[in-house]
Amino acid sequence: MHISQQTFGQLWTYEDLDKLREMEMFRENGRDGVWTVMANVMDPESLHRAFNGCVGVFHTSSLVDPGGISGYTKHMASLETKAAERVVEACVRTESVRKCVFTSSLLACVWRQSYPQHRRFPTTVDENCWSDETFCRDNKLWFALGKTMAEKAAWRAARGRDLKLVTICPALVTGPGFRRRNSTPSIAYLKGAHAMVAEGLLATTDVEQVAEAHVRVYEAMNGTAGGRYICYDHIVRRAEEFVELELQLGLQARAPPPHDEQAATAIATPSFELCNRKLTRLVSSRRRCTHDAYLSVSYD
Repeated sequence: MHISQQTFGQLWTYEDLDKLREMEMFRENGRDGVWTVMANVMDPESLHRAFNGCVGVFHTSSLVDPGGISGYTKHMASLETKAAERVVEACVRTESVRKCVFTSSLLACVWRQSYPQHRRFPTTVDENCWSDETFCRDNKLWFALGKTMAEKAAWRAARGRDLKLVTICPALVTGPGFRRRNSTPSIAYLKGAHAMVAEGLLATTDVEQVAEAHVRVYEAMNGTAGGRYICYDHIVRRAEEFVELELQLGLQARAPPPHDEQAATAIATPSFELCNRKLTRLVSSRRRCTHDAYLSVSYD
């Protein structure tokens, strides 16, 4: 099994190399059957060598900006799309690889060109929804554009090939220290956040829940698991919550807009309703299966 992660600006950091040397020095590489290798996500041959012998690949697509200052740009969206295509093509090319779990983003689902108005009930946003690429370009939502384009490229590359692909679309990933260590994608995710809050579309998910979702989906891929899965555990509904989120990211918190009764009503009754029912059902069923398997063991 292989977990791929991409780094832009350069395709590795000195911190990565130092960690790898440290693991080799203390003979940690290979412990418990876990090996660390480095590959260039833009080089299909490099990826093929890294994947060879693996049955499954998790493409976490975790953006790292080594400089820590450039942010997520239009160029990065293009790079991420190319990397996604090459990772999936390398999976197809590698005879041992049968399954790929691809990490996308909830942002690949939520941005639309036209929002329905004056509906009695909220419009459901689930795994069948895609963000509008033109809308993302027009509003310079580069992170959402990159995630949308990359996921679509992955699906195109896998179509009709001998590879089972599933994608997971997590909300803004949270957890102790996680956001500060991964500030580039976190900050990029929050572009347009006020609109997302107003529409009921700004959500977060703990990093441990995201990890469990990947494992549970992978385990179920021999059976019914397939397609896309939305992953979140909390929806940000109040301005105070959003300010706290910015502070945790180390951003200068922006004051919430002046109180407005009409705006308050709009936030209380958002136009959209996020739905993660597909993933919830799968995770719950896998947990039950695991629990039943433990209970059935006999120690006579």
